[in-house]
Amino acid sequence: MKVAIVHYWFIARRGGEKVVESILKIYPNADIYTLFYDKKQYGDFLNNFNVTTSILDTSFLRKNYQKIFPLYPIGIKSLKLNKKYDLIISSESGPAKGIKTKDNTPHICYIHSPMRYCWSHQDIYINSVHLTLRPFLRFFLKRLQIWDKSTIDNVDLYLSNSFNVAKRIKKYYKKESIVVYPPIAEELFNKPLEDNREKNIYLSFGAITPYKRIDLLVDVFNKNGKKLIIVGEGSEKEKLQKIAANNIEFKGSIEWDSIEKIFSKTKALLFPGEEDFGMIPLELMAYGIPIIAYKKGGVIETVIENKQNVKESTGMFFNFQNSKSIQNIIEQFEKIEDQFDPKWIRKHAESFREAHFLSNFAEHVESFLKLEKTETNN
Repeated sequence: MKVAIVHYWFIARRGGEKVVESILKIYPNADIYTLFYDKKQYGDFLNNFNVTTSILDTSFLRKNYQKIFPLYPIGIKSLKLNKKYDLIISSESGPAKGIKTKDNTPHICYIHSPMRYCWSHQDIYINSVHLTLRPFLRFFLKRLQIWDKSTIDNVDLYLSNSFNVAKRIKKYYKKESIVVYPPIAEELFNKPLEDNREKNIYLSFGAITPYKRIDLLVDVFNKNGKKLIIVGEGSEKEKLQKIAANNIEFKGSIEWDSIEKIFSKTKALLFPGEEDFGMIPLELMAYGIPIIAYKKGGVIETVIENKQNVKESTGMFFNFQNSKSIQNIIEQFEKIEDQFDPKWIRKHAESFREAHFLSNFAEHVESFLKLEKTETNN
């Protein structure tokens, strides 16, 4: 079967990109189409695949890819499928599902979220820029939203990464979807578990963008003086570095071996944003590390808080997205942190391991294609 996989971009290797890499294990001969592909920054994970990029894929635009969203429709229109395919799979939280297909080729979209800056998180992005720029940003986001609506019916089947995202798809796209949880890499479950008593830092790990609310962590740790390490890159990094105290360390984008060394010292992962699903908390759980998260979004489906029996918990929630609520939960966590059981945390995370994703994804694709074939024959 000839398969084309369309993904918004390959710049940094985050959750969406890891999902694509797993899908490629099911379809190892698939061709890849994307707006941007930074081979140097992304690494050699796609070296054995045929990758076609858009007209926007220049050095300058790659560096500013998050700021040129008004050009995304132009980029996706420039991506031409270079052969006849039996199946199109788009991996979406950007413009990927807008790819033009030929001859009614079946199109399945695995959706991480409807474009956040157009829909669920629009106000957060608008409020993150200077007051004078907000009317312009609102105008361009509205235009992108209109274009995004025009591509909804390109897709024959939506697979969502969580029940949280399934609700968004229903709300914004008026479409039903089937939930298939993303894959957590098998090798993470083979690492030795560290003793909690040797851990002395808190960790923030992931993109440093407005909706992640890393600014709240900087405010909290500026005041409490505890050790915080922030791993990741993003548009908010430079601004937050300028106001961060010496007890807060920004590591940027680093190799996994270096990240694992940080894990060995981590008391808990702090997760203050509202995430679509959130693969990073589960990756940390695979190392037996508890999660402190804002009680909204995808983490509700992955983090277990058992106040009566902490040994059967994978973390704790705070209810309000503000500094006071985060400081309060840190204080509560430190009273009970020795009660968390790393083995139990890992065991819970194992239900999200990659083998389950590969089986579920392949099963739903096969069922869909059989149905398509039956309807075509009738």
